[in-house]
Amino acid sequence: MNRGQRGKLAMATAALGIGLLSVTGCGYINPQQTSEQYSASDGTRTDLGALELRNFIIIADGEDKPGRVIGAVYNTSSKDVVLTIKGAAGSQAEVPVKQKSYTMLNDSTAPAILSAVSAKPGSMAEVTISEDGTSQDAKFKVPVMDGTITDYKAYLPTPEPTSTDAATSPETAPAETPTPSSTAGH
Repeated sequence: MNRGQRGKLAMATAALGIGLLSVTGCGYINPQQTSEQYSASDGTRTDLGALELRNFIIIADGEDKPGRVIGAVYNTSSKDVVLTIKGAAGSQAEVPVKQKSYTMLNDSTAPAILSAVSAKPGSMAEVTISEDGTSQDAKFKVPVMDGTITDYKAYLPTPEPTSTDAATSPETAPAETPTPSSTAGH
């Protein structure tokens, strides 16, 4: 091998070494993302005593309107616990969670509905959460979404019928009695 070829080989080897160091050096300097906990979806997460709240979102039509809380609540304790979520204007919802189990608020037959949400869709609402197992409570910020995203539309709380709505609904409307002219000749 002549002197020129050895020089080219040495430069190629050096370039390859620098390239390998720069590629593997990123993992040495930067932390691994898989070792850090974060909310991978639209919702937020927090822990309160034995309860782990995951992917919490409030679905509401607007500010000061009713909102449904969705997400998951995990109970890591060996006794049943009740999570209380307090929103705006004294609204609150209670979520019972069995020991060493979880409750999915999305699928719950008794949805967690707050009568008023303190933030408009697209912003964060501050709620107070508490659990009766250790009597701990904390402030927790939860994103508010509306039915713009079709996956969330089904979770919008339906307003309770008012007395005027009930008076005009088809179930309570008086039955029409046939008049003599409509039954004559039949």
